[in-house]
Amino acid sequence: MKQIRNFSIIAHIDHGKSTLADRLIQHANLVDARQFRDQILDNMDIERERGITIKSQTVNLPYTSKSGEEFELNLIDTPGHVDFSYEVSRALASCEGALLLVDASQGVEAQTLANLYAAMEHNLAIIPVINKIDLPSADIDRVKDEIEHELGLDAELALLCSAKEGTGVEDIFEAIVERIPPPSGNAEKPLTALIFDAQYDSFRGTIVSCRVFDGTVKPGDTIRLMAMGTTHKVEEVGIFQLKMEPKKELSAGEVGYLIAGIKTVSDTRIGDTITLDANPAPKLLSGFVEVKPVVFSSIYPIASDDYLSLSDALEKYKLNDAALVYQKDSSAALGQGFRCGFLGLLHLEIVQERLEREFDQSIIMTSPSVQYRFFLTDGSVVTIDNPTYYPDPTEIEKGEEPFIRASIMIPERYVGAVMKLCMERRGVNSRLNYPTTGRVEIAFDMPLAEVIFDFYDKLKSITQGYGSFDYEIIDYRESDLVKLDILVNGEKVDALSMIIHRERSRERAVKACDSLREEIPRQQFKIAIQGAIGGKIISRSTITPFRKDVTAKCYGGDISRKRKLLEKQKKGKKRMRVVGSVEIPQSAFMAVLKTDTE
Repeated sequence: MKQIRNFSIIAHIDHGKSTLADRLIQHANLVDARQFRDQILDNMDIERERGITIKSQTVNLPYTSKSGEEFELNLIDTPGHVDFSYEVSRALASCEGALLLVDASQGVEAQTLANLYAAMEHNLAIIPVINKIDLPSADIDRVKDEIEHELGLDAELALLCSAKEGTGVEDIFEAIVERIPPPSGNAEKPLTALIFDAQYDSFRGTIVSCRVFDGTVKPGDTIRLMAMGTTHKVEEVGIFQLKMEPKKELSAGEVGYLIAGIKTVSDTRIGDTITLDANPAPKLLSGFVEVKPVVFSSIYPIASDDYLSLSDALEKYKLNDAALVYQKDSSAALGQGFRCGFLGLLHLEIVQERLEREFDQSIIMTSPSVQYRFFLTDGSVVTIDNPTYYPDPTEIEKGEEPFIRASIMIPERYVGAVMKLCMERRGVNSRLNYPTTGRVEIAFDMPLAEVIFDFYDKLKSITQGYGSFDYEIIDYRESDLVKLDILVNGEKVDALSMIIHRERSRERAVKACDSLREEIPRQQFKIAIQGAIGGKIISRSTITPFRKDVTAKCYGGDISRKRKLLEKQKKGKKRMRVVGSVEIPQSAFMAVLKTDTE
């Protein structure tokens, strides 16, 4: 065990975690030049297309130090985006140390601080690394100053590297071996191993990724999942070296995988403890904090026959993404579906894309909302995240919505534009802090509902990519909340309803009606699209009907002949409108979601 080191790489978005992981893998000779590709640990198409990491990935790196000792280094690469902070917390629970990467031109940013605090909670050894020193805009002295003052770490111990060029990688390996302690644990004790990830293989069942704290496990052992209470026989154990490499056993301190013929997905839970059935551990490991979703949306299959396959897909997906929370739901317009909770809007987008790509699901998603609290006149309090359950307005005494404390790091020149954006989003209690010259930290209290749509994208565009954003939920505050209904041809479409602040309702209703007008195909009759609060119509768009030129055959003659034909056509259209139903295409639901991002 003295030769094992478990560490992860943590940083803000785009500070070079995946690139550094690439260099470490190449240095350990796990892959030859012909097979190598950038972002080698990011094995999802979405990760490669967007250039972001979504899933923590594990790899075992063999390393021989300068003194000739051989080490086994288990690297866990983590995501940087605030929506995937749950992945980071799970990775940190499996490590003894962390490389904290800081971009030499951008400096310390919001997620750098958030990830540092998360690592400190786990008592990890932290090695600060200043990356991208080859950039012309790199300012190493300023970044060292920020590491010293903002992070409270010793800047003299910070390593300099360029992950792109490969400089300084050898120093990083040596620092990992010297500064990160070996795992503590005892191979003689009863087996305790923590499940930190899992994925479903249609041939072999559930493949469990685990960190062994005490004891050993080998093929042929009968294991028990302590929280679930189920027993399984181990078929194979091994380590991750880009591919799964089988081993004779996994012992205390090691990180690897375990296959035990777990056929049903519901038998596995992330954060569960594995022990031996014959010699069980006295108690469960602490596992992970239950994740609290902040954005809610419903998912429905396009064809109602696909409901069971969507249910199956969500169960398998949940195994690989423990942050997703879902329960059954139904809608008058869309049939049976699921109400899902997400950690943010990027998380929602990724879940949607992965369900479509990896599980071949055709789905419709409803407008995202947050959890609101309503105090009723009879003294009860209801918490709702679905507009369908909005209480009767006459019974509501007051409504409350969740507020966040947003921490925004920007260069000084963008202060005016960012303040304006926050004020537009009903931001209050602004505070300014100048960590170093030329950089400003702005703190704002804002309603979460104003942030979940496109706040992050807008912030990035007005700060030309230099703004960074992190937030924490602080409390619920009183707001004037109303339910906005969208009516198509006089009928409410429950999947398009939303709960919104009264001040923003008119603006949102106009955008939603205009978007639907573009997307819903024209019919033989006139279609009215209306936004309504209760019985009051606050916006309207009209889709003009197709018209046949019934007067084409009338040339000359009395005007009353033309009028008679037009009146006849008008009556027919009116009758058609009463019996006609309007099919709303999937693209229309998507258009309403995107009204804020344009």
